[in-house]
Amino acid sequence: MACRPPTDDQRERVGEAARRLVELRDGWLNPPGLDPADLERRTLTNLYNQRATWLDHAHATLDAAVFAAYGWPADLPDPEILERLLALNLERAG
Repeated sequence: MACRPPTDDQRERVGEAARRLVELRDGWLNPPGLDPADLERRTLTNLYNQRATWLDHAHATLDAAVFAAYGWPADLPDPEILERLLALNLERAG
């Protein structure tokens, strides 16, 4: 299952979405003014267990950019995503 190479614009969109996700997560993990005890509770595990709306939106934006870069429809079910990723991995490894 070959996929077309992403355009420069698509690469930039993926990069922007990834940078924004990291920026948001870093802001949540290390906000200014929190005491050390509160900072200790700010872990990625706790963040993803809480699954805040802003985090879901940031991941959805990144997912959409990646899907566009692969040339895939945005509404693929998880099993098909995994099937396509495995096929790409096997293609590139072979």
